[in-house]
Amino acid sequence: MDPSALAPAPDNAEDAHAIDAEAVNAKARRQLYAKRQAIHPKLAHGPFRTLKWEAMIVLLAIYYITPWLRWDRGVGRPDQAVLVDFEGRRFYFFFIELWPQEVYYITGLLVLAALGIFLSSALFGRVWCGYACPQTVWTDLYIHVERLIEGDRNARLRLANAPFSRRKIGKKVAKHAAWLIIAAATGGAWVFYFADAPSLLHDLFTGAAAPSAYLFVGVLTFTTYVLAGTMREQVCTYMCPWPRIQAAMIDKDALSVTYRRDRGEPRGSHKRGQSWELRGDCIDCRQCIAVCPQGIDIRDGDQLECINCALCIDACDDVMAKVDRPKGLIAYDSYANIARRLEGEKHTRYRLIRPRTVLYGVLMAIVAAIMIYGLATRHSLDINVIRDRSPPFVRLADGSLRNDYALKLMNKSDRPRRVAISVEGLDGAHLQAARLDAQGRAIATAEADSVTTVRVHVVAPNRVPEGSNRLRFSISDLETGETAESASAFLAGGSL
Repeated sequence: MDPSALAPAPDNAEDAHAIDAEAVNAKARRQLYAKRQAIHPKLAHGPFRTLKWEAMIVLLAIYYITPWLRWDRGVGRPDQAVLVDFEGRRFYFFFIELWPQEVYYITGLLVLAALGIFLSSALFGRVWCGYACPQTVWTDLYIHVERLIEGDRNARLRLANAPFSRRKIGKKVAKHAAWLIIAAATGGAWVFYFADAPSLLHDLFTGAAAPSAYLFVGVLTFTTYVLAGTMREQVCTYMCPWPRIQAAMIDKDALSVTYRRDRGEPRGSHKRGQSWELRGDCIDCRQCIAVCPQGIDIRDGDQLECINCALCIDACDDVMAKVDRPKGLIAYDSYANIARRLEGEKHTRYRLIRPRTVLYGVLMAIVAAIMIYGLATRHSLDINVIRDRSPPFVRLADGSLRNDYALKLMNKSDRPRRVAISVEGLDGAHLQAARLDAQGRAIATAEADSVTTVRVHVVAPNRVPEGSNRLRFSISDLETGETAESASAFLAGGSL
């Protein structure tokens, strides 16, 4: 039985309203799931909207055009400027060529990206989320397409509430078809980074591409369509971890999109000719809510959903100009400035240089310097040593011990190189190989732009201590003198 049925009858309308409100709240508490309310943001006009257009165009152009850029690397090598070549086990980025053994450069890029987001957040709040996040960029594009087909906010609201008709169905079909085309182009552009773009495009349309290519295009088409077309702000609110992390990245001096409550309150409607005394500048027009892609009210303060896109600044400034009030009621500001103004200080101060911003900047500079130095001094010749583990060693007829090794010679240049291989660090040890020079060094050819495997034996006298003994393999280019080395171990013991 509903407990409200046992409540005494209300004596007046005010008591009845209170009972109705309590019943609504009780029902809300019992409801475990609230249906999503679709958000139809209004088109804003102003510098931040222009900045978002420019960011969207530049970022989408980089994403879609980059796989088609060419870079001459010589005969027999891929000429795609940016390519993740799984088959050839290479990553190409214009003049940089990274091998699997150099994955630490990718790690360095990820560290730089993380520090960059930390620094931008400490300076300007969630500016990454508002302008450069892929979810934001593609959602903005989808909303733009929706606006072109269905109209601006009011028109879309009327269409959403209208009964189904031939006109409504036609607009919906056209919108979703355009979304699917964009999603398919997004998925197709992504796979172009992993194969020669012109060849793969031809293969995709002729049915000759690998099944994995169609699979990834399909998966990325589906995810782009769903995330940017139907989920939108829910991705930022419920799926993305960054809103929950950003609180640790900012402080009271961080700039973020802020409603200047000290100037706007008390708010209320305003008619032309009325006095502005004893009231704030906010006329409660709700235009800041109408343009927000997250559907929030910036006047409620810091919120998990806010992505700092600053479209509410454009909308509010437009309204302030119409009512002849100063712009900046909503602006990039810090809570430290708000506190100062409430205490009577008139001047606004921005502390961009603070301990945390200096720390992030210094760390970025250090990581970048290490990566640049590594790229500038990286060798084109390297060696990796693999011991044969079965058997761990062989005792020869004269009592000496032999260990077997597979040497991986990495030649990162575009020409074959003759190299000399030597072993050092273990007294009395010498090499046995198919070709030895007068100095006892093994002679081998490292093929161009590849890894060449050379098998050698290391023989050491019986006096070598039992257990693991350190030794070092060295290779030297016989033409240029470039060298590389790698440490390994020589195992010795009793009888097998």
